Amino acid sequence: MNKETLLYKALKMETNNRPPLWLMRQAGRYLPEYRGLRASVPSFLELCYSPELAAEVTLQPMKRFNFDVAILFSDILVIPDALDVDVQFKKNEGPVLSKPKDEELESFANRLDILSKDPEHLDETLGPIYQTVALVKQNLKPSQALMGFCGAPWTVLLYMLDEKPSKGSERTRALAYARPGLFEKMINALVEASAHYLCEQIDAGADAIQIFDSWALQVPHTLYKQAVENPLFALCKKVKVKHPNTPIILFPRGLSEEKLKELVKNNKGYFDGLSLDYTVDPAWAAEHLQPHICLQGNLDPTIMLSTPERIVAETEKLLEIMTKKPGYIFNFGHGILPSVPVEHVEVLAKTVQNWSNKDKTNSKKAI
Repeated sequence: MNKETLLYKALKMETNNRPPLWLMRQAGRYLPEYRGLRASVPSFLELCYSPELAAEVTLQPMKRFNFDVAILFSDILVIPDALDVDVQFKKNEGPVLSKPKDEELESFANRLDILSKDPEHLDETLGPIYQTVALVKQNLKPSQALMGFCGAPWTVLLYMLDEKPSKGSERTRALAYARPGLFEKMINALVEASAHYLCEQIDAGADAIQIFDSWALQVPHTLYKQAVENPLFALCKKVKVKHPNTPIILFPRGLSEEKLKELVKNNKGYFDGLSLDYTVDPAWAAEHLQPHICLQGNLDPTIMLSTPERIVAETEKLLEIMTKKPGYIFNFGHGILPSVPVEHVEVLAKTVQNWSNKDKTNSKKAI
């Protein structure tokens, strides 16, 4: 990774002239060029596994807005797909995965365990994604970084076991309580497969990694260690063993302030950045978390449906809070909405890119 990129400096808690800018889901449905390309491909997964097309989608927002970071165009559910779970994306319904019956859970866990330790099998599915990473890397400016990613074990397991994570996680939670050994086996399999996947992305050219625990908000206090902290740290440790200098950002959506503090307190170099969802008070985060870890986020993406004036005002308000110390990456607190006008993203990009940290940041690295 180029140590002069804004992303690298932010993650290393170094002073930047301005924060690096990228947006979750920045390559996607709000862009007319994406919609045109997507219409030419029969299925979403086919697009994810088509290196030239996926690379083109990844680069579309970079060409239009000159963002500082490109994030790989793919999906968190390619891991279940590589583990022989049937994954389909249905129109107006979203992802639909084949679910094991209750009496099949033990054999299901055993198969996950076996396949997760078989890199050749995983790469039969995931290989084209590594090609996408390499293609994107070749087409970025030296000042731009490439972000790889995967889903966190808890979040991916919810898609594999529960009907709809957005509706609840009762089956997965019940498994964790009733059959903790089986739950741990499935989680560990996802840690193993995800670590291999992330390391291969880094080998192909990814400069940094983000782990999306999008449904961490479904985890009760009693399962927090087993479902969130332990798997995330285990995954990070496996990646860091092979790639100690590659920064990792965690996005545990919906964690309470106390849990965020605990996550940062227990961090022993496992991760380098923490992405905040839009429910977190940025002033609180700047005071309690930013002295210890690089923060990312957390503009409410629905602000992008308001007026250009409101977008500028809210963006500058967030920048004013978060750029007083080194270690900040501008982003949303969740993914960009498909209905956001492209012109509004242009307003946001210019606001951040024209921001100056001069006289706003400390001259030394944060302690």
